[in-house]
Amino acid sequence: MGKCKGQIHSIETSGMVDGPGIRVVVFMQGCTLRCLYCHNPDTWISKGKFEMTPLEVVEKVKKYKNYFGKNGGVTFSGGEPLFQKEFLLETLKLCKMEGIHTALDTAGICEDPEEILSYTDLVILDIKSYKPDLYENITRKKIDTFLHFLEICQKMNKKLWLRSVIVPGMNDTEEYVLGLKNFISPLKNVEKVELLPYETLGVHKYNDLQIPYSLQNVDAMNKEKCNKLNTLLNEGLYE
Repeated sequence: MGKCKGQIHSIETSGMVDGPGIRVVVFMQGCTLRCLYCHNPDTWISKGKFEMTPLEVVEKVKKYKNYFGKNGGVTFSGGEPLFQKEFLLETLKLCKMEGIHTALDTAGICEDPEEILSYTDLVILDIKSYKPDLYENITRKKIDTFLHFLEICQKMNKKLWLRSVIVPGMNDTEEYVLGLKNFISPLKNVEKVELLPYETLGVHKYNDLQIPYSLQNVDAMNKEKCNKLNTLLNEGLYE
């Protein structure tokens, strides 16, 4: 165990928003989605900035265990961490052997996630859209794999944090958010639901990589409006 190599984009050692408590965040390389608003297009390709074995990742994470307290741990993000399934699985197994809380920040792009989820304490799931047409417009992929992943999370009773990016002119209406609320309300084990305002901070990366940016003329989402929509979404959601 622990000998395969993973392609790593970067590692953050004091993450505060990628799960509960203080966390080490491992940003992994590779993603099959091409989301219109992706702010990390440099993670799309499979080749990372450096390679690490699962054992090397866990040894690095272990150095920060004293800061984790009761809630902290490690979060695997990306890119799409499920893009590197073998490496992710081995790393998760080693983390659990060390008693480290594990979180997976994912868009749910995996056909058979059961074994990986069995070593995952928390799933931070990005809902690109609950509407099949809009999902495909945003990601360039069908919604089926995401829905299957969510179904498996439900069957395995996985704890969920749900996130969704709100983009002006795309999904920033009360009607859309109420539809999202109806989509979320039957789900079990949802601990947190959050709408994230679309930002333009990553646009320069597209220019650097010479990749056309589809939302070039879309302004950043108004944070006050996003907060109001977030309140609408969460109001009475789990009463």
